[in-house]
Amino acid sequence: MAGATGPKRQDTRKFFENLSGAGKSIAVLTSGGDAQGMNGAVRAVVRMGIYVGAKVYFIHEGYQGMVDGGDYIKEATWESVSSVLQVGGTVIGSARCKEFRTHEGRLKAAHNLVHRSITYLCVIGGDGSLTGANLFREEWSDLLNELLEQGLIDEEAARRNSELHIVGMVGSIDNDFCGTDMTIGTDSALHRIIEVVDAIMTTAQSHQRTFVLEVMGRHCGYLALVSALACGADWVFIPEMPPEDGWEDNMCLKLSENRADKKRLNIIIVAEGAIDSHNKAITPDYIKDLVVSRLGFDTRVTILGHVQRGGTPSAFDRILASRMGVEAVLALLEASTNTPACVVSLVGNQAVRLPLMECVQMTQEVQKAMDEKKFDEAVRLRGRSFENNLSTYRLLASQTARSELPNSSFNVAVMNVGAPAAGMNAAVRSAVRVGITEGHKMFAVSDGFEGFYKGQVKEIKWGDVGGWTGQGGSLLGTKRTLPAKHLDEIAEQMRIHNINALLVIGGFEAYVGLLELSSARDKYAEFCVPMVMIPATVSNNIPGSDLSIGSDTALNAITDTCDRIKQSASGTKRRVFIIETMGGYCGYLATVGGLAAGADTVYIYEEPFDIRDLQANVEHLTQKMKTSIQRGLVLRNENCNENFTTDFIYQLYSEEGRGGGAPSPFDRNFGTKVAAKAIQWITRTLKESYKEGRVFTNSEDTACLLGMRRRAMLFQPVVQLREETDFVHRIPKEQWWLKLRPLMKILAKYKTSYDVSDAGQLEHVTRVRPKESDTSAAI
Repeated sequence: MAGATGPKRQDTRKFFENLSGAGKSIAVLTSGGDAQGMNGAVRAVVRMGIYVGAKVYFIHEGYQGMVDGGDYIKEATWESVSSVLQVGGTVIGSARCKEFRTHEGRLKAAHNLVHRSITYLCVIGGDGSLTGANLFREEWSDLLNELLEQGLIDEEAARRNSELHIVGMVGSIDNDFCGTDMTIGTDSALHRIIEVVDAIMTTAQSHQRTFVLEVMGRHCGYLALVSALACGADWVFIPEMPPEDGWEDNMCLKLSENRADKKRLNIIIVAEGAIDSHNKAITPDYIKDLVVSRLGFDTRVTILGHVQRGGTPSAFDRILASRMGVEAVLALLEASTNTPACVVSLVGNQAVRLPLMECVQMTQEVQKAMDEKKFDEAVRLRGRSFENNLSTYRLLASQTARSELPNSSFNVAVMNVGAPAAGMNAAVRSAVRVGITEGHKMFAVSDGFEGFYKGQVKEIKWGDVGGWTGQGGSLLGTKRTLPAKHLDEIAEQMRIHNINALLVIGGFEAYVGLLELSSARDKYAEFCVPMVMIPATVSNNIPGSDLSIGSDTALNAITDTCDRIKQSASGTKRRVFIIETMGGYCGYLATVGGLAAGADTVYIYEEPFDIRDLQANVEHLTQKMKTSIQRGLVLRNENCNENFTTDFIYQLYSEEGRGGGAPSPFDRNFGTKVAAKAIQWITRTLKESYKEGRVFTNSEDTACLLGMRRRAMLFQPVVQLREETDFVHRIPKEQWWLKLRPLMKILAKYKTSYDVSDAGQLEHVTRVRPKESDTSAAI
């Protein structure tokens, strides 16, 4: 916790030292289709397993390797997972295995595991792979008895290996597994899709064209849906939402209206499993022929195929895989005879354990519902994250003619405050269009509170925000000016334009600014209107929210930089790289970026360090240089320590060791969804506070911050967040990501302790959906 007097070390008294892995053998395998980030999960399982004193084995080529045995099952070392974090696919291989589906195949696999005393199994794959693992576990006793009868093992081996414990992690770019908001590989696949869309958009300056993109998703439309949100596509086709009869006419009408509005580029995204209401496949070629024959538009088809599986994993997938891998090892160590097989999942911002077969059964129920044309049920079973994405898409893609929209007579202003953050423009676009759909007149304030008091306020319409989703920075303009000295002028502008509600998108200045406006309500009636703030800052230093718009893009920039540095150093030895990150006094970017990049050490303000810590880190790297990994990576938050500057640390390591552009898919989607949610809150609050011909409200809960807290998106009165804020250093007093630091140190081979007081406990799937609010802003 950090206060005005300086930070204190985290209290980590509850350690998992009682969860020893001594004498235990853990095996890890990847199965089914490959997904970016699988290597991060393998690396975390191996290093966490070794850290707790267990033997860890690779099973190469998935279940095929388990059946074949021999050299396919090899003991892993710390060094054997070095430099795999940034590699796509799976370095231990994956294969479909018909033999494992037979009893004889599973008997061979059991024999191979017993031969090495492996009774803990970590499976990274899809629902088929995890179902196979559960069947294997259920049959384990019978398989051992059969091996005993055949004389292939003795009674001592049977007794010693009497129980098989398994834990699953879902690696699937389709995000088609129920119970988790995100599967390993999905975010990276979205990066590939958005890279293609952004490249296509540059051609719009030259030609008027319609592009039809087919993305993966034979049974699940997640990639298509989220990429449509992230690029502002004109139309999307997914298996869970077949278009109504007559969709051809509606789509062509919309495309022709776009062309009439001088929009040069139309984008249509199709999931490979898209169908119409009669179960007939909707193909890219059919759509192209339709557009060409009816409208005569120049139309091109792009099928992304396995490009979506390629490339390096995104920062999100590396962090997700690392957290899940560590959690998987903890789940294995804590497993007892009566513990059902579990799968490690992401709910909101938390890693949790869910019963494996409950999730598998729910995943299978989705397909059953779709086969029976119960599409609303299929969407509900997909989970709250999928539902939120779909409802946001429907809001933004409303087919209602502008003249038919409701008229609320309310005026809502939107503004950006603080430093620019990638994703701000996506949030503004979403807010404007959802506001118009709700019947409000939307106003844009340029250049933050400074522009507000100077009168830079004008109405903003649907077409004004076209193409904003993928733009970096702030197209509205943004400044750090606070409103306190200009309350008279701002109140006057709110009077002139009859502003009935205010949406502020920004960083710490936005938060402080909203506090100042709400504090002035007793003096200015103009501020007695619904006001809500959405955190948008690369530093991720806003109290009341685990994540901010813009921080994911910044993390990817850090990760990309570290990858390039590592690559440039691949032919050098005994070299340490020191990278300084942004963030002010907040060490989020440095810590989480360090976890994603596989850094050896990360220095931050919230965790004080002195010369002894620096010397210990140098000694650690000196030992590392004696291994085959003769390269080091150190990240330093810009304000971590006024004495030990980047230059000082550089000199120390030199002597001793010799050693944000376009927003990411996450930030586009996060901005789009939270802004839509904020506008819906504004609409409800306006209706509740409209009395006798005017809007008036001065209660605490009408000046809020919308933030993600653990598993839920919550509206929190800014006044109540005061006590959680260190205003001197512009950071929250408590920050969830500090609990990731021991994890990062463990994966970098430091002798440290890991606090499991917040480790995910086994839960039923039905418990992961809070009633009070929506789960997860995770895309």
